[in-house]
Amino acid sequence: MKLSIQNLSKTYPNGVQAIKNVSLELQEGMFGLLGANGAGKSSLMRTIATLQPADSGSIFLDDINVLQQKTAVRQVLGYLPQEFGVYPRVSAVMMLDHIARLKGILHAAERRDTISYLLDKVNLTKDKNRYLGTYSGGMKQRFGIAQALLGNPKLIIVDEPTAGLDPAERNRFYNLLSDIGENTVVILSTHIVEDVHTLCSRFAIISSGEVIYTGTPKEATGNLKNKIFQQFIAKPELPHYKGKYEVISTQLKEGKLSIRILCKEGTAPGFEPAIPTLEDVYFSMINNNADNIA
Repeated sequence: MKLSIQNLSKTYPNGVQAIKNVSLELQEGMFGLLGANGAGKSSLMRTIATLQPADSGSIFLDDINVLQQKTAVRQVLGYLPQEFGVYPRVSAVMMLDHIARLKGILHAAERRDTISYLLDKVNLTKDKNRYLGTYSGGMKQRFGIAQALLGNPKLIIVDEPTAGLDPAERNRFYNLLSDIGENTVVILSTHIVEDVHTLCSRFAIISSGEVIYTGTPKEATGNLKNKIFQQFIAKPELPHYKGKYEVISTQLKEGKLSIRILCKEGTAPGFEPAIPTLEDVYFSMINNNADNIA
């Protein structure tokens, strides 16, 4: 199974160009789409999920024309949007049973076993008979994950899936996605760098509707080897260092400011060498793209 996106663009009626000539090739496995809120991630996901048309370009899932054969796509699609509603006076198990029927799981025993398996995987078994309207935000998110996995989809799109999950729930979700990602194209859209680093063999960074980087986490961090340095400074000193170096991130720790810089010369007096992280890659790419736009 392969998802091929070529020269995809989308502009909304208000003039905002949310997707700008995006091209990506995705194989089976986990693919991370990393970007800030408003970068165009959700617009791209909605287009792939057949929820909105594109202005130009093409999307193919193997031989299925995604932009034209919407019904065929939806039969093999599992989708968890960033925000989704639920029927408040329907239980989780009843709703999943209904969705399973719509996805073609017609035998009652198969539906029961599948639903039981998914409820266990997202830790909702003991709450399966509660009305969805009584669920907390995290529980609704876990229910959304379960419904997206019904029907053994060939393409799974999850948009900000770990929002609202506590650390244990997030770890459970990581394991679940890792299991299904072996034989399925899974697109994980997020602004959380850790999610991509933990789960994805390949990823892309999107900014202002454009894909500005594609590769593996290992390749990305390797490109910054011997170029990342860090130091603790007093907060008032930050403007001085921003004027002298390419500061890619700052973090307040115990009353002092930790700054990380990108120095291509391989040396920065007063700074200590640091091991590059995917977060360094992300911030350096975003900052460079913002400078180019400006």
